[in-house]
Amino acid sequence: MKNSLRNKNLKTYLKFTLISIFAITIFGYAFFQARNIISGPVVKIHTPLNGASVEHSLINIEGVAKNISHISMNDRQMFTDEEGEFSEKLLLSYGYNIITVKAKDRFGRETKKTLELIYK
Repeated sequence: MKNSLRNKNLKTYLKFTLISIFAITIFGYAFFQARNIISGPVVKIHTPLNGASVEHSLINIEGVAKNISHISMNDRQMFTDEEGEFSEKLLLSYGYNIITVKAKDRFGRETKKTLELIYK
């Protein structure tokens, strides 16, 4: 009698442990995937730096975008690679230039980064 009770408690404990591990794994995975949805679109511009003075009219704007469905620079569509990196050439006019990079995610949330450059 005592042995069967011990086996029953052990089975109950094992079931509870396995179900708990499974539930924690499912919730952990769901949270890991949901962080991208929660954070919205992210744009980081690596070069050139904001406020930089440049000596060439043709510059290359490089950066990375995450969680996006659409990205544009000065209302002109850009494309990213599989890692979300982009590289786009732009011809500056003499003097003060403002470049705006906008990105949207699939839920319509938008983020915007603005670069102010001086072409001398």
